Amino acid sequence: MQRFLDALHDRTLLFDGAMGTEIQKLELTSDSFPGGQAGFNDGLTVTCPDNIATIHHKYLDAGADCIETNTFGSNLLKLEEYNMADQAFDINRQAAEIAVRAASSYEERYVIGTMGPTGFLPSSTEETLGNTPLEDIEEAFHVQAKGLAAGGVDAILIETGNDMVEMKMAILAAKPTGLPIMANVTFPQYGKMLLGTPVDAAYITLSGMGIDAFGVNCSTGPVEMTPAIDWLNHNASHPILMVPNAGLPENVDGCACYSMTPDIMTGLMADILAKYHNVKIIGGCCGTTPEHIRRLRQMMDDLQAPIP
Repeated sequence: MQRFLDALHDRTLLFDGAMGTEIQKLELTSDSFPGGQAGFNDGLTVTCPDNIATIHHKYLDAGADCIETNTFGSNLLKLEEYNMADQAFDINRQAAEIAVRAASSYEERYVIGTMGPTGFLPSSTEETLGNTPLEDIEEAFHVQAKGLAAGGVDAILIETGNDMVEMKMAILAAKPTGLPIMANVTFPQYGKMLLGTPVDAAYITLSGMGIDAFGVNCSTGPVEMTPAIDWLNHNASHPILMVPNAGLPENVDGCACYSMTPDIMTGLMADILAKYHNVKIIGGCCGTTPEHIRRLRQMMDDLQAPIP
């Protein structure tokens, strides 16, 4: 835990890229997923652990300082959709162990336990999405956090947050692990979270809950994130995370595609690091690949190289 916190404050860290992009490249059949449930990517932790380990190694070989566990949707409530809620603790523990084993082959690498949304919106008054008891949401994250901690992660990342009450429940659920906690919210193009929360309200709400870093991920590319990062750089006292998609999603034959090349994304992120010195973690979300991370690594190493 302390090693990760020291690294976070000593230098800019590079996270990995998208997991789903790499899983799609495997062209797995439904037989590879638990219960034949194609698209249940988190379930591959159980049925195809070697494939998940290979993806981790791709990002580690590309130069990522931190890899994220394959647990974005491994909270109790999401796993209920796949009839695997009773395995929530073990799935998270196993996913953490896969990542920890992969990272152990490299020097000074860290494993981040990822916790994504439950799919419910407790802040909403919508009849279906807003009626889940808060104690159920907290318990869903608590079991997940315990499993990740048991598997040996260095920190927990509560990511792609779009509901402030849910984010608070997730933070409370992760606190008993004693691990560093990072919180990432997501803003669509119009610059507010799904239920209308702007970046200043989101940060003020969560910053006093004992988190160790705060940032923005998913939904958009680097350009659209910049106003939120600008506000955080001038006002936040926590290290800032910035983990964009490879540009805005484009609908191609009914599928979301991301066209921002590694070179373009790297140039944009270089400008961000030069201008906003409190950005201490960068990485890639949807559509990013090991090549995006490789180019970001090269850029970061060049920026940090001593001047002859």
